[in-house]
Amino acid sequence: MTTAAPARLSPRLTAATTGRVLRQLRHDHRTIAMMLVLPSLLLGLLALLWADVPAPPGQPSTFDRVGLTMLGIFPFVVMFLVTSIAMLRERTSGTLERLLTTPQSRLDLLLGYGTAFGLAAAAQAVITVTVAVTLYDLDIAGPLPLVVLIAVADAVLGVALGLLASAFARSEFQAVQFMPVVVLPQFFLCGLLVPREQMAGWLQAVSDVLPLTYAVDALQELGSSPAATGRMWADVGVVTGAALLALALAAATLRRRTS
Repeated sequence: MTTAAPARLSPRLTAATTGRVLRQLRHDHRTIAMMLVLPSLLLGLLALLWADVPAPPGQPSTFDRVGLTMLGIFPFVVMFLVTSIAMLRERTSGTLERLLTTPQSRLDLLLGYGTAFGLAAAAQAVITVTVAVTLYDLDIAGPLPLVVLIAVADAVLGVALGLLASAFARSEFQAVQFMPVVVLPQFFLCGLLVPREQMAGWLQAVSDVLPLTYAVDALQELGSSPAATGRMWADVGVVTGAALLALALAAATLRRRTS
């Protein structure tokens, strides 16, 4: 008979989980490539796609406008996939069952995962932004450190939602199936494809409660302003709050087993 895991948060156990996940990532070269290299490659594909598309006088090029927002969207999507599958493997392999019979709580486990993948997200953001502005000549009006900050916040949001989605999946295939449910509606309604003010009223209302909307808005603010704005910081606050809420919900709904 197993004992229930305590609900109290332990910084020591959270740090232990973070270290364990980072050691696992270090030996998973394909996952590292997906996190650190794939966003830059996809951004390069967009740069080639729009290289010869003329821009109206006085307006940024299509790549400058869309590529900037993709610095937040790509990390969000990639980290959602990686973390949802990684946590599901913990359950299917029995690792989660064993960990939760120790003094480690669900919150320790999920915060450890969030911290580990958050560090990976920071590396991903630095690499992607550096490649974008140096190799692809992406023109950004705002400070680059703030672009990196928002990209990291978007990636952490993807981590948190991936952990939440993994709590409801029974297989890796089901984890992947959550992508069109969680990710695609946010991509469609974030204001990138169609300006939000041109959407139907009910679609704007849905867009208002989707966190990726605020991530895209924050990046667009940096694309048009040479300094941080109050609206940008408010958007970052919403994204951060959504990530913390998703982590809390994941801790409340996480099951030990997939069956």
